[in-house]
Order: sequence, then structure tokens, then C-alpha cells
Amino acid sequence: MSGHSKWATTKHKKAIVDAKRGKMFAKMVKNIEVAARIGGPDPDGNPTLYDAIQKARKSSVPKDHIDRAVKRGGGVGADAVDYTTIMYEGYAPGGVALLVECLTDNKNRAAMEVRTAMTRNNGTMADPGSVSYMFHRKGVIMVPQEQEGGPTNEDDVLMAVLDAGAEEVNDLDGTFEIVCEATDLVAVRTALQDAGLDYDSADASFVPTMTVDVDVDAATKIMRLIDALEDSDDVQNVFANFDASDEVMAQVQ
Repeated sequence: MSGHSKWATTKHKKAIVDAKRGKMFAKMVKNIEVAARIGGPDPDGNPTLYDAIQKARKSSVPKDHIDRAVKRGGGVGADAVDYTTIMYEGYAPGGVALLVECLTDNKNRAAMEVRTAMTRNNGTMADPGSVSYMFHRKGVIMVPQEQEGGPTNEDDVLMAVLDAGAEEVNDLDGTFEIVCEATDLVAVRTALQDAGLDYDSADASFVPTMTVDVDVDAATKIMRLIDALEDSDDVQNVFANFDASDEVMAQVQ
């Protein structure tokens, strides 16, 4: 899991930066809309919607944006939405596997934008199933080490979530990453709340089962490709299986 942890650290920090730029707002709002459409507009009875709303709040998405997204997803009003989830598979430079998760109302546009980003940034598309077998669907919860009552430690987090189904707690430089089965995500998140521990996000994610070592040149190209993919409004998440040392990641431009 060392490679995943390093990528998770980079991804988490990148998400914070992107959120500050407002880049992630539209994607978080879209997640809320879809969660409300699938499970209903009541967050108390829809854990996926609850987590999507919490993540948006943590990223300072305005409350009126969140409320409108819940209504649209719930089919309230003339601008009710209907999105489709599509997963594309491919390879980044260095033979790194990529899963590109899209949420779109236009499949042709999403496919074109993903292919264009791949082609222009030294990536290649792959056949369905040729990459996905290298990832497992997992629940991933990010817990800030600085809590309202003071800093928490790994043992405190582990004790809070172990009986709820947590498999790992990883220290990611200021944040604890909890990994569990996707089906245990709500139980682990609830255990954190019961223990009085705050969390930044709780998502079903794709965690690599094997990693590829990369150098500075490859890591730079990979991050450039990921940035290009995430520039598309239709792309919600990009999952990668590269491993790089802290020294390498520090040199990535």
C-alpha cells in the first residue's frame, strides 16, 4: 500500500488546492445531484448523499449551491438532471494504469475529451477490463490529524474504527487515511462520528493492488496527464497505480 499512500497524499493535497481555486465545486455539486437522484433527497436516509454534502461543505461549497443540487437531483424543478457514470481505462507514461471515472449527460463529449487528453499527454486508451483488474473498490475516509479538541494520533483513530470494519489506517502527512471495504464505508464513518472525530471526506474509491515505480520524468508526465483529464467537467476522478519516492514527488512540477 506504500505506493497508494504516496499517491493518496498527492491526490488529497491536490484536491485541496483545486477546491481553493473553485475547480472542484462543479464536480462536488454533480456528485450531490447524482446521489439525490439515486437514493432520494433526504440525507438522513441516503448515506451517499450525506457524505457528498459533507465533502462539499468541507470544501466551502456555498449552502445554496448544495441545496439547489439536492433539489435538482431529487427531480424537483424544471432543471432536474440525469447523469450517466462511465469508466474509461488507459495507460499513462511509464506503463502506469489509469481508471478515469466520468459523470456526464453527454457520453460522446466525455469520450472525446478523455481521448483528447490522453492523446495530447502521452497516454493511451485501453480496452475495458485490461486495467480495472489492478484495482479494488474500497472505502476511503480522510481524517485530519488536527481536530477541534486538539491533535489526534493513529492509535485513537484505529481504536475508533477497528470494530467497524477498517482494514488500514495510514499516516499521510497531516491526514489519516482509513481504508475499508466499500460496503463498510458508512459503518466506519459512523464510528468516527460516535468517537467525536471529524473527517474531511468519505468516498468509495479504487485502490491499486499493484504499483509501478516511476522517476521524476515519468511522474511529471503522469501528473500533467491527470491534470488534463481532470480539466474536463465530465471527469470526476482519476485513479492511478504509480509509486514514487518522496524525493521524486517533491521534484514534480
